Amino acid sequence: MPHPLTIANASAFWGDQPDAAARLVAAVPDLDYLTLDYLAELSLSIMAGMRAKDPAAGYARDFVDVVRSLVPFYRNGGKTKIVTNAGGLAPEACAAAVQAEMAAAGLSRLRIAIVKGDDVLPLLKASTGNFANLETDAALVTVADRLVTANAYLGAAPIADALRAGADIVITGRVADPSLTVGPCLAHYGWNANDYNRIAGATVAGHLIECGAQVCGGFSTEWLSLPHPENTPFPIAEVADDGSCVITKPPGSGGAVTLETVKEQLLYEVGDPGRYLSPDATVSFLSLAVESVGCNRVRVSGAAGAAPPATYKVSATYRDGYKAHGLLTIFGHDAVKKARHAGDAVLHRLRAAGCVYRESLVECLGTGASVRGIVSRMSDTHLVETVLRISVAADTKEPVERFTKEIAPLVTCGPQGVTGYATGRPKVLPILGYWPCTIPCDAVKPQMRLLPAVNH
Repeated sequence: MPHPLTIANASAFWGDQPDAAARLVAAVPDLDYLTLDYLAELSLSIMAGMRAKDPAAGYARDFVDVVRSLVPFYRNGGKTKIVTNAGGLAPEACAAAVQAEMAAAGLSRLRIAIVKGDDVLPLLKASTGNFANLETDAALVTVADRLVTANAYLGAAPIADALRAGADIVITGRVADPSLTVGPCLAHYGWNANDYNRIAGATVAGHLIECGAQVCGGFSTEWLSLPHPENTPFPIAEVADDGSCVITKPPGSGGAVTLETVKEQLLYEVGDPGRYLSPDATVSFLSLAVESVGCNRVRVSGAAGAAPPATYKVSATYRDGYKAHGLLTIFGHDAVKKARHAGDAVLHRLRAAGCVYRESLVECLGTGASVRGIVSRMSDTHLVETVLRISVAADTKEPVERFTKEIAPLVTCGPQGVTGYATGRPKVLPILGYWPCTIPCDAVKPQMRLLPAVNH
Protein backbone atom coordinates (compact mmCIF):
# COMPACT_ATOMS: atom_id res chain seq x y z
CA MET A 1 0.00 0.00 0.00
CA PRO A 2 1.33 3.49 -0.83
CA HIS A 3 2.29 5.60 2.15
CA PRO A 4 -0.74 7.71 3.17
CA LEU A 5 -0.66 11.49 3.11
CA THR A 6 -0.09 12.82 6.63
CA ILE A 7 -1.94 16.03 7.45
CA ALA A 8 -1.91 17.53 10.94
CA ASN A 9 -3.92 20.44 12.28
CA ALA A 10 -2.17 22.99 14.50
CA SER A 11 -4.90 25.58 15.07
CA ALA A 12 -8.65 25.27 15.57
CA PHE A 13 -9.38 28.99 15.93
CA TRP A 14 -7.78 32.41 16.17
CA GLY A 15 -6.21 32.35 19.62
CA ASP A 16 -5.35 28.66 19.79
CA GLN A 17 -2.02 27.42 21.21
CA PRO A 18 0.78 29.31 19.40
CA ASP A 19 3.40 26.57 19.88
CA ALA A 20 1.24 23.71 18.55
CA ALA A 21 2.82 23.73 15.09
CA ALA A 22 6.37 23.64 16.41
CA ARG A 23 5.44 20.81 18.80
CA LEU A 24 3.90 18.80 15.98
CA VAL A 25 6.88 18.99 13.64
CA ALA A 26 9.26 18.28 16.51
CA ALA A 27 7.35 15.11 17.34
CA VAL A 28 6.64 14.06 13.74
CA PRO A 29 9.21 15.80 11.50
CA ASP A 30 8.14 13.97 8.33
CA LEU A 31 4.58 15.34 8.29
CA ASP A 32 3.46 16.17 4.77
CA TYR A 33 1.18 19.07 5.73
CA LEU A 34 0.14 21.34 8.56
CA THR A 35 -3.25 23.00 8.40
CA LEU A 36 -4.14 25.97 10.59
CA ASP A 37 -7.69 27.28 10.90
CA TYR A 38 -8.16 30.81 12.25
CA LEU A 39 -11.63 31.84 11.08
CA ALA A 40 -14.83 31.49 13.11
CA GLU A 41 -18.07 33.06 11.88
CA LEU A 42 -17.35 36.54 13.27
CA SER A 43 -13.55 36.56 12.93
CA LEU A 44 -13.58 38.51 9.70
CA SER A 45 -15.60 41.29 11.34
CA ILE A 46 -12.88 41.68 13.95
CA MET A 47 -10.35 41.76 11.14
CA ALA A 48 -12.42 44.43 9.39
CA GLY A 49 -12.03 46.61 12.47
CA MET A 50 -8.29 46.00 12.43
CA ARG A 51 -8.06 46.88 8.75
CA ALA A 52 -10.03 50.09 9.29
CA LYS A 53 -7.32 51.25 11.69
CA ASP A 54 -4.41 49.90 9.63
CA PRO A 55 -4.74 49.07 5.92
CA ALA A 56 -1.88 46.56 6.31
CA ALA A 57 -3.84 44.59 8.91
CA GLY A 58 -6.91 42.41 8.50
CA TYR A 59 -5.32 38.99 8.93
CA ALA A 60 -4.41 36.67 11.81
CA ARG A 61 -1.07 38.06 12.95
CA ASP A 62 -0.69 35.06 15.24
CA PHE A 63 0.25 33.07 12.14
CA VAL A 64 3.39 35.13 11.66
CA ASP A 65 4.45 34.09 15.16
CA VAL A 66 3.78 30.46 14.19
CA VAL A 67 5.98 30.83 11.12
CA ARG A 68 8.72 32.32 13.29
CA SER A 69 8.50 29.32 15.61
CA LEU A 70 9.04 27.00 12.62
CA VAL A 71 12.23 28.70 11.40
CA PRO A 72 14.55 26.18 13.16
CA PHE A 73 12.59 23.30 11.63
CA TYR A 74 12.94 24.66 8.09
CA ARG A 75 16.59 25.61 8.61
CA ASN A 76 17.23 21.96 9.47
CA GLY A 77 15.70 20.82 6.19
CA GLY A 78 12.07 20.42 7.20
CA LYS A 79 9.75 20.05 4.24
CA THR A 80 6.26 20.08 5.79
CA LYS A 81 3.95 22.33 3.77
CA ILE A 82 1.39 24.66 5.33
CA VAL A 83 -2.19 25.46 4.35
CA THR A 84 -4.00 28.12 6.38
CA ASN A 85 -6.88 30.59 6.19
CA ALA A 86 -4.91 33.09 8.30
CA GLY A 87 -5.13 35.54 5.40
CA GLY A 88 -8.58 36.60 6.54
CA LEU A 89 -9.50 39.79 4.73
CA ALA A 90 -5.93 40.47 3.60
CA PRO A 91 -4.13 37.40 2.23
CA GLU A 92 -1.60 39.63 0.43
CA ALA A 93 -0.68 41.49 3.62
CA CYS A 94 -0.39 38.22 5.52
CA ALA A 95 1.81 36.75 2.79
CA ALA A 96 4.03 39.86 2.79
CA ALA A 97 4.54 39.57 6.55
CA VAL A 98 5.39 35.86 6.23
CA GLN A 99 7.77 36.54 3.34
CA ALA A 100 9.56 39.17 5.41
CA GLU A 101 9.89 36.71 8.29
CA MET A 102 11.25 33.99 5.99
CA ALA A 103 13.66 36.36 4.26
CA ALA A 104 15.02 37.60 7.58
CA ALA A 105 15.64 33.98 8.55
CA GLY A 106 17.36 33.19 5.25
CA LEU A 107 14.53 30.94 4.09
CA SER A 108 13.44 32.68 0.92
CA ARG A 109 13.42 29.29 -0.83
CA LEU A 110 9.95 28.71 0.61
CA ARG A 111 7.34 29.72 -1.95
CA ILE A 112 4.08 31.32 -0.83
CA ALA A 113 0.75 31.33 -2.66
CA ILE A 114 -2.41 33.23 -1.84
CA VAL A 115 -6.04 32.30 -2.51
CA LYS A 116 -8.65 35.03 -2.60
CA GLY A 117 -11.94 35.87 -4.27
CA ASP A 118 -14.11 34.99 -1.27
CA ASP A 119 -15.03 38.62 -0.53
CA VAL A 120 -18.56 39.06 -1.91
CA LEU A 121 -19.52 42.16 0.10
CA PRO A 122 -19.97 44.33 -3.03
CA LEU A 123 -22.38 41.76 -4.47
CA LEU A 124 -24.50 41.66 -1.32
CA LYS A 125 -24.56 45.43 -0.97
CA ALA A 126 -25.71 45.78 -4.58
CA SER A 127 -28.49 43.22 -4.15
CA THR A 128 -32.12 44.24 -3.93
CA GLY A 129 -33.84 40.95 -3.18
CA ASN A 130 -31.52 37.97 -2.86
CA PHE A 131 -29.43 36.51 -0.03
CA ALA A 132 -32.22 35.67 2.42
CA ASN A 133 -31.05 34.68 5.91
CA LEU A 134 -30.74 30.88 6.07
CA GLU A 135 -31.94 30.79 9.68
CA THR A 136 -34.79 33.32 9.65
CA ASP A 137 -35.60 33.71 5.92
CA ALA A 138 -35.47 37.48 6.46
CA ALA A 139 -34.65 39.70 3.47
CA LEU A 140 -31.14 41.13 3.28
CA VAL A 141 -32.56 44.61 2.66
CA THR A 142 -33.27 44.85 6.40
CA VAL A 143 -29.55 45.02 7.19
CA ALA A 144 -27.90 45.80 3.84
CA ASP A 145 -26.85 49.32 4.86
CA ARG A 146 -25.14 47.95 7.98
CA LEU A 147 -23.13 45.14 6.40
CA VAL A 148 -19.52 44.88 7.52
CA THR A 149 -18.27 41.70 5.85
CA ALA A 150 -19.55 39.03 3.46
CA ASN A 151 -17.35 36.10 2.52
CA ALA A 152 -18.09 32.94 0.57
CA TYR A 153 -16.73 29.61 1.78
CA LEU A 154 -14.49 28.64 -1.12
CA GLY A 155 -13.48 25.05 -1.78
CA ALA A 156 -10.27 23.10 -2.17
CA ALA A 157 -9.59 23.55 -5.91
CA PRO A 158 -7.53 26.78 -5.72
CA ILE A 159 -5.55 25.35 -2.78
CA ALA A 160 -4.70 22.30 -4.88
CA ASP A 161 -3.73 24.58 -7.78
CA ALA A 162 -1.36 26.47 -5.50
CA LEU A 163 0.30 23.28 -4.28
CA ARG A 164 0.66 21.92 -7.80
CA ALA A 165 2.31 25.21 -8.76
CA GLY A 166 4.99 24.61 -6.12
CA ALA A 167 3.75 26.51 -3.10
CA ASP A 168 5.18 25.56 0.29
CA ILE A 169 2.79 27.83 2.19
CA VAL A 170 -0.76 28.51 1.00
CA ILE A 171 -2.53 31.47 2.62
CA THR A 172 -6.25 31.84 1.99
CA GLY A 173 -9.13 34.00 3.03
CA ARG A 174 -12.43 32.29 3.85
CA VAL A 175 -12.55 28.67 2.72
CA ALA A 176 -14.57 25.79 4.10
CA ASP A 177 -12.71 24.33 7.06
CA PRO A 178 -12.40 20.77 5.65
CA SER A 179 -11.13 22.17 2.35
CA LEU A 180 -7.82 22.96 4.05
CA THR A 181 -7.36 19.17 4.14
CA VAL A 182 -9.05 18.30 0.84
CA GLY A 183 -6.75 20.63 -1.12
CA PRO A 184 -3.55 18.72 -0.29
CA CYS A 185 -5.30 15.43 -1.10
CA LEU A 186 -6.38 16.68 -4.52
CA ALA A 187 -2.86 17.86 -5.30
CA HIS A 188 -1.11 14.75 -3.95
CA TYR A 189 -3.34 12.02 -5.33
CA GLY A 190 -4.46 13.74 -8.53
CA TRP A 191 -8.14 13.06 -7.91
CA ASN A 192 -10.61 14.36 -10.45
CA ALA A 193 -13.11 16.98 -9.39
CA ASN A 194 -15.86 14.35 -9.62
CA ASP A 195 -14.11 11.68 -7.52
CA TYR A 196 -16.83 12.39 -5.01
CA ASN A 197 -16.38 9.36 -2.75
CA ARG A 198 -12.67 10.07 -2.33
CA ILE A 199 -13.29 13.78 -1.83
CA ALA A 200 -16.04 12.93 0.66
CA GLY A 201 -13.56 10.83 2.65
CA ALA A 202 -11.01 13.66 2.68
CA THR A 203 -13.77 16.06 3.74
CA VAL A 204 -14.54 13.79 6.70
CA ALA A 205 -10.83 13.72 7.57
CA GLY A 206 -10.72 17.51 7.43
CA HIS A 207 -13.82 17.77 9.58
CA LEU A 208 -12.29 15.44 12.16
CA ILE A 209 -9.08 17.47 12.56
CA GLU A 210 -10.38 21.00 11.95
CA CYS A 211 -11.12 21.57 15.66
CA GLY A 212 -7.57 20.75 16.67
CA ALA A 213 -7.16 19.07 20.03
CA GLN A 214 -10.84 18.15 20.33
CA VAL A 215 -10.51 14.83 18.47
CA CYS A 216 -7.58 13.98 20.76
CA GLY A 217 -9.76 14.27 23.85
CA GLY A 218 -10.18 18.01 24.28
CA PHE A 219 -13.81 18.91 25.05
CA SER A 220 -14.51 15.20 25.39
CA THR A 221 -17.16 13.74 27.68
CA GLU A 222 -14.38 11.62 29.19
CA TRP A 223 -11.92 14.52 29.59
CA LEU A 224 -11.43 14.01 33.33
CA SER A 225 -10.21 10.45 32.78
CA LEU A 226 -7.75 11.23 29.98
CA PRO A 227 -4.01 11.07 30.71
CA HIS A 228 -1.84 14.20 30.90
CA PRO A 229 -4.41 16.86 29.94
CA GLU A 230 -1.63 19.44 30.19
CA ASN A 231 -0.21 17.84 27.05
CA THR A 232 -3.39 17.24 25.07
CA PRO A 233 -2.03 17.09 21.50
CA PHE A 234 -3.16 18.20 18.09
CA PRO A 235 -4.30 15.51 15.63
CA ILE A 236 -2.85 13.86 12.58
CA ALA A 237 -4.93 12.44 9.73
CA GLU A 238 -3.32 9.76 7.58
CA VAL A 239 -5.37 10.01 4.39
CA ALA A 240 -5.23 7.15 1.89
CA ASP A 241 -5.79 7.31 -1.87
CA ASP A 242 -9.33 5.97 -1.47
CA GLY A 243 -10.23 8.85 0.88
CA SER A 244 -10.28 6.75 4.05
CA CYS A 245 -8.20 8.01 6.94
CA VAL A 246 -6.63 7.02 10.23
CA ILE A 247 -6.84 9.65 12.97
CA THR A 248 -3.93 9.54 15.39
CA LYS A 249 -1.71 11.78 17.51
CA PRO A 250 2.01 12.36 18.13
CA PRO A 251 3.80 9.63 20.09
CA GLY A 252 4.29 10.31 23.78
CA SER A 253 1.63 13.01 23.96
CA GLY A 254 -1.31 13.14 26.37
CA GLY A 255 -5.00 12.91 25.64
CA ALA A 256 -6.32 10.02 23.57
CA VAL A 257 -7.68 9.14 20.15
CA THR A 258 -10.44 6.61 20.72
CA LEU A 259 -13.69 5.53 19.12
CA GLU A 260 -15.45 7.88 21.53
CA THR A 261 -13.35 10.99 20.82
CA VAL A 262 -13.58 10.43 17.07
CA LYS A 263 -17.34 9.86 17.11
CA GLU A 264 -17.89 12.94 19.25
CA GLN A 265 -15.92 15.09 16.82
CA LEU A 266 -17.56 13.42 13.82
CA LEU A 267 -20.98 14.65 14.99
CA TYR A 268 -19.74 18.06 16.19
CA GLU A 269 -21.43 20.94 14.35
CA VAL A 270 -23.16 18.63 11.89
CA GLY A 271 -26.74 19.21 10.81
CA ASP A 272 -27.96 16.46 8.49
CA PRO A 273 -25.37 13.63 8.63
CA GLY A 274 -26.80 12.25 5.42
CA ARG A 275 -26.20 15.51 3.57
CA TYR A 276 -23.17 17.36 4.91
CA LEU A 277 -22.69 20.25 2.50
CA SER A 278 -19.23 21.26 1.39
CA PRO A 279 -18.06 23.28 -1.62
CA ASP A 280 -16.10 20.17 -2.68
CA ALA A 281 -18.78 17.47 -2.30
CA THR A 282 -22.06 16.63 -0.64
CA VAL A 283 -21.13 14.02 1.94
CA SER A 284 -23.13 11.28 3.63
CA PHE A 285 -21.82 10.15 7.00
CA LEU A 286 -24.43 7.40 7.18
CA SER A 287 -22.21 4.79 5.51
CA LEU A 288 -19.13 5.52 7.60
CA ALA A 289 -17.27 2.75 9.40
CA VAL A 290 -15.33 3.83 12.50
CA GLU A 291 -12.95 1.23 13.91
CA SER A 292 -9.99 1.06 16.25
CA VAL A 293 -6.87 -0.17 14.43
CA GLY A 294 -4.34 0.26 17.23
CA CYS A 295 -3.51 2.31 20.28
CA ASN A 296 -4.60 5.91 19.57
CA ARG A 297 -5.38 4.97 15.96
CA VAL A 298 -8.95 5.09 14.63
CA ARG A 299 -9.78 4.36 11.00
CA VAL A 300 -12.72 6.11 9.33
CA SER A 301 -13.85 4.83 5.95
CA GLY A 302 -16.87 4.46 3.72
CA ALA A 303 -17.83 8.09 3.11
CA ALA A 304 -20.30 8.49 0.26
CA GLY A 305 -20.03 11.58 -1.89
CA ALA A 306 -22.14 13.37 -4.47
CA ALA A 307 -21.86 16.62 -6.39
CA PRO A 308 -21.49 19.74 -4.24
CA PRO A 309 -24.24 22.37 -4.10
CA ALA A 310 -24.49 24.92 -6.89
CA THR A 311 -24.13 27.64 -4.25
CA TYR A 312 -21.47 28.68 -1.78
CA LYS A 313 -22.40 29.38 1.80
CA VAL A 314 -21.76 33.01 2.74
CA SER A 315 -20.91 34.27 6.19
CA ALA A 316 -21.93 37.92 6.41
CA THR A 317 -21.95 40.23 9.42
CA TYR A 318 -23.57 43.56 10.12
CA ARG A 319 -23.57 46.27 12.78
CA ASP A 320 -26.35 45.55 15.27
CA GLY A 321 -26.02 48.04 18.12
CA TYR A 322 -24.00 48.06 21.35
CA LYS A 323 -23.69 46.07 24.56
CA ALA A 324 -21.90 46.01 27.90
CA HIS A 325 -21.55 43.61 30.82
CA GLY A 326 -20.85 44.52 34.46
CA LEU A 327 -19.54 42.05 37.05
CA LEU A 328 -19.49 42.18 40.85
CA THR A 329 -19.03 39.48 43.47
CA ILE A 330 -21.56 39.39 46.31
CA PHE A 331 -20.56 37.57 49.49
CA GLY A 332 -22.42 36.71 52.68
CA HIS A 333 -25.86 35.71 53.95
CA ASP A 334 -28.58 35.80 51.24
CA ALA A 335 -25.88 36.52 48.64
CA VAL A 336 -27.98 35.43 45.65
CA LYS A 337 -31.09 37.32 46.78
CA LYS A 338 -29.04 40.46 47.35
CA ALA A 339 -27.33 40.15 43.97
CA ARG A 340 -30.60 39.80 42.06
CA HIS A 341 -32.11 42.72 43.94
CA ALA A 342 -29.07 44.88 43.20
CA GLY A 343 -29.18 44.04 39.50
CA ASP A 344 -32.88 44.83 39.26
CA ALA A 345 -32.28 48.12 41.09
CA VAL A 346 -29.63 49.21 38.57
CA LEU A 347 -31.90 48.52 35.60
CA HIS A 348 -34.87 50.23 37.30
CA ARG A 349 -32.77 53.34 37.95
CA LEU A 350 -31.56 53.48 34.35
CA ARG A 351 -35.02 53.06 32.85
CA ALA A 352 -36.37 55.73 35.15
CA ALA A 353 -33.67 58.02 33.72
CA GLY A 354 -35.01 57.41 30.22
CA CYS A 355 -32.56 54.74 29.03
CA VAL A 356 -34.08 52.27 26.58
CA TYR A 357 -32.62 48.81 26.15
CA ARG A 358 -33.80 46.22 23.68
CA GLU A 359 -32.36 43.51 25.93
CA SER A 360 -31.24 43.30 29.54
CA LEU A 361 -30.26 40.40 31.77
CA VAL A 362 -29.44 39.89 35.43
CA GLU A 363 -27.55 36.67 36.16
CA CYS A 364 -26.19 35.16 39.35
CA LEU A 365 -23.32 32.99 38.23
CA GLY A 366 -22.83 29.87 40.26
CA THR A 367 -26.56 29.18 40.55
CA GLY A 368 -27.07 27.54 37.16
CA ALA A 369 -27.90 30.87 35.53
CA SER A 370 -25.59 30.28 32.57
CA VAL A 371 -27.84 27.48 31.29
CA ARG A 372 -30.78 29.46 30.03
CA GLY A 373 -34.15 27.74 29.96
CA ILE A 374 -33.18 25.12 32.53
CA VAL A 375 -34.31 25.51 36.12
CA SER A 376 -31.46 24.71 38.48
CA ARG A 377 -32.08 21.75 40.75
CA MET A 378 -29.80 23.33 43.32
CA SER A 379 -31.34 25.60 45.92
CA ASP A 380 -29.45 28.88 46.11
CA THR A 381 -30.61 29.83 49.60
CA HIS A 382 -27.52 28.31 51.19
CA LEU A 383 -25.00 29.93 48.85
CA VAL A 384 -22.78 32.53 50.47
CA GLU A 385 -21.16 33.75 47.26
CA THR A 386 -22.24 34.57 43.71
CA VAL A 387 -21.02 36.67 40.82
CA LEU A 388 -23.61 39.22 39.72
CA ARG A 389 -23.52 39.88 36.00
CA ILE A 390 -25.72 42.60 34.51
CA SER A 391 -25.89 42.91 30.73
CA VAL A 392 -27.61 45.39 28.44
CA ALA A 393 -27.95 45.86 24.69
CA ALA A 394 -29.30 48.86 22.78
CA ASP A 395 -29.54 50.18 19.26
CA THR A 396 -27.52 53.28 20.17
CA LYS A 397 -24.39 53.78 22.24
CA GLU A 398 -25.64 56.41 24.72
CA PRO A 399 -27.79 54.23 27.02
CA VAL A 400 -25.06 51.59 27.12
CA GLU A 401 -22.47 54.19 28.10
CA ARG A 402 -24.77 55.34 30.90
CA PHE A 403 -25.08 51.75 32.11
CA THR A 404 -21.30 51.40 32.42
CA LYS A 405 -21.33 54.16 35.03
CA GLU A 406 -23.85 52.41 37.27
CA ILE A 407 -21.83 49.35 38.34
CA ALA A 408 -19.23 50.98 40.58
CA PRO A 409 -21.83 52.84 42.71
CA LEU A 410 -23.08 49.47 43.99
CA VAL A 411 -19.93 49.37 46.12
CA THR A 412 -21.56 51.95 48.40
CA CYS A 413 -25.27 51.98 47.51
CA GLY A 414 -25.66 48.23 47.03
CA PRO A 415 -25.94 45.42 49.58
CA GLN A 416 -23.30 44.55 52.13
CA GLY A 417 -20.86 41.99 50.81
CA VAL A 418 -20.12 43.66 47.46
CA THR A 419 -16.56 42.91 46.44
CA GLY A 420 -14.46 42.04 43.42
CA TYR A 421 -14.70 45.40 41.64
CA ALA A 422 -11.22 45.13 40.18
CA THR A 423 -11.71 45.26 36.42
CA GLY A 424 -12.73 48.89 36.17
CA ARG A 425 -15.69 50.38 34.35
CA PRO A 426 -17.29 48.00 31.79
CA LYS A 427 -16.47 48.63 28.15
CA VAL A 428 -19.03 49.50 25.50
CA LEU A 429 -18.75 46.84 22.81
CA PRO A 430 -20.21 46.77 19.30
CA ILE A 431 -22.67 44.01 18.50
CA LEU A 432 -22.09 42.20 15.23
CA GLY A 433 -25.06 40.33 13.83
CA TYR A 434 -24.51 37.16 11.82
CA TRP A 435 -26.16 36.74 8.44
CA PRO A 436 -25.72 33.30 6.82
CA CYS A 437 -26.88 33.03 3.23
CA THR A 438 -25.88 31.47 -0.09
CA ILE A 439 -24.57 32.78 -3.39
CA PRO A 440 -24.43 31.04 -6.79
CA CYS A 441 -21.00 29.53 -7.38
CA ASP A 442 -20.78 31.12 -10.82
CA ALA A 443 -20.99 34.57 -9.22
CA VAL A 444 -17.76 33.95 -7.28
CA LYS A 445 -14.33 33.89 -8.92
CA PRO A 446 -11.67 32.20 -6.76
CA GLN A 447 -8.16 33.42 -7.52
CA MET A 448 -4.79 31.80 -6.84
CA ARG A 449 -1.45 33.53 -7.18
CA LEU A 450 2.01 32.10 -6.55
CA LEU A 451 4.18 34.89 -5.24
CA PRO A 452 7.67 35.35 -6.69
CA ALA A 453 10.58 34.24 -4.54
CA VAL A 454 12.17 37.02 -2.49
CA ASN A 455 15.96 37.17 -2.41
CA HIS A 456 17.56 38.07 0.89
